Amino acid sequence: MGGKSPNIVFEDANMDNAVLGVMAGIYAACGQTCSAGSRLLLQRSIYDQFLEKLAERTRKIVLGDPSDWNTEVGPLVSRAQLEKVQYYVGIAQEEGASVMLGGKQPDNEKLKKGFFYLPTVLTDVKNEMRVAREEIFGPVLAVIPFDTEEEAIRIANDNDFGLVAGVWTNNISRGHRMAKAIKSGTVWINTYRNANYASPFGGYKASGYGRENGLEVIKDYTQVKSVWVETAEKMRDPFVVG
Repeated sequence: MGGKSPNIVFEDANMDNAVLGVMAGIYAACGQTCSAGSRLLLQRSIYDQFLEKLAERTRKIVLGDPSDWNTEVGPLVSRAQLEKVQYYVGIAQEEGASVMLGGKQPDNEKLKKGFFYLPTVLTDVKNEMRVAREEIFGPVLAVIPFDTEEEAIRIANDNDFGLVAGVWTNNISRGHRMAKAIKSGTVWINTYRNANYASPFGGYKASGYGRENGLEVIKDYTQVKSVWVETAEKMRDPFVVG
């Protein structure tokens, strides 16, 4: 199940909570999850303020050994994956995106020995760019501004994938409108990455088919059988009227 999931932040959202949700969405597991919120759709009226807060907290992320309890983000899984992330960041710059934060391996000599890559924020991204359309599987956040609810929906759905999405707003009516309009298997409102075995998980479009968890998955692993039993001792003659 691939994904290029949108994390959508409106101007009326709790900004501090949204910053943490955006970070959790893209930097958890160093971005190596199918449900990574790799596209940040940010309402233009809070664009600069939000990115300032996001950058301030992202710079404090502790990279290191995953077995160390102080580590917040570990390495990429292999050299090949590191090279893939580097390749996509390079492609993004060639297509006109700007590296606001990260965009390279850390300067720390100890970390250079591993497949570490700094949490990265790309701005000046347009939704038609490869970095906004193709799954990178790394700590790379593509930031796309929007003005209206309708524009956010259009951008969110303009992708081959449809696995998950996040919506940040204090307007619960808007949250439900967005959840209905976004074409993805899961929509989180004012949270990200929540999961439970009772809630079905799966995608739309190129993000796969079928569901795991919930009652829906039982249907995928069972076959329905109809059994009819006559309990009357004497069978009624079908050709006798009355």
